[in-house]
Amino acid sequence: MKDLSVYSDAQVHGFKEKRVMQHNAITSGRYDFSACQLDILFMLLASLSQNELNYRVTAKDIELITGRTWNYGQLRKATEEIGSRMFEIDIKQDNGKMIYEQLWLFQKVRYIEGQGAFEVMISEPAKPYFFELKNSFTSIQLKSVMGCSSKYAKRLYTLACQWRSVGRQIYEIYELKRMLGLIDKKGNEQYRQIGQFKKDVLDLAKQQINANTDIKFDYKLHKKGRSYKVIEIFVDLSANLQMEIDFKKPIAEQKDIKYIMSYGLTEKQATQIAEKEKIKDFKVLIEQLNQKVRQGELKVDNSRGYIVGVYKKKGIIE
Repeated sequence: MKDLSVYSDAQVHGFKEKRVMQHNAITSGRYDFSACQLDILFMLLASLSQNELNYRVTAKDIELITGRTWNYGQLRKATEEIGSRMFEIDIKQDNGKMIYEQLWLFQKVRYIEGQGAFEVMISEPAKPYFFELKNSFTSIQLKSVMGCSSKYAKRLYTLACQWRSVGRQIYEIYELKRMLGLIDKKGNEQYRQIGQFKKDVLDLAKQQINANTDIKFDYKLHKKGRSYKVIEIFVDLSANLQMEIDFKKPIAEQKDIKYIMSYGLTEKQATQIAEKEKIKDFKVLIEQLNQKVRQGELKVDNSRGYIVGVYKKKGIIE
């Protein structure tokens, strides 16, 4: 079992600075986790050891990362419910038809009374969504997502990160609500009034994302007939993106690597691109990609995967 405890200021800082690789199926899946449960999930994602299924987390660990105080009652309630929360994931078959896979991420959850701690065991069916990422993942900054207190801000931040390389994405409002757990299996819908949906979900998320994360988030609602049916999400890289400098390496090179990583690529991939291609050429690729998507010439389901594919064909990254 892996213990996620952090003890020193240096460990806390290092943990906050981590970029978490979250499977796209989790990013865009349909589920209803509370903000507390999402923080637990992100802690696990940031701490995964290959094929290790058992983890121990304490309230103190998450308090150190988020800066928010948890009480044991809140933690126990979160752990009581997290094991029973169902994920629904869409899987498109080769024949174009869909499979709707329903699964539970955790096989077992144990709350340890008096210690503010709990242990979780990742379920076997969920293992691929934790460990077999390949090119199908969204890169998110841990301190950004955990810096948001609203569960909707956390979810919309991860969705926005999935599309940061193309700068925008369109969803049917109904489908977005299903992703956010606002429409249940029986069709019961929260925030039916668009004004309330904007105020309590979208505007709150926008405020928190723009104040606490490494991206800038905005949205626009579109009508079909007399009703709003579509939401267009816009995402830009934050002008406040900070970089830790290694004075043993050229600063310009480090800036280029960080810039490329901001589009969801790993540090290794970004380094390979920066070493073999000029940053202006990378920016041209991004602009061309954005233009093709805006004009409807190209439909990209995984923008990061598209960029990786381009550079793999060029032989620049492995």
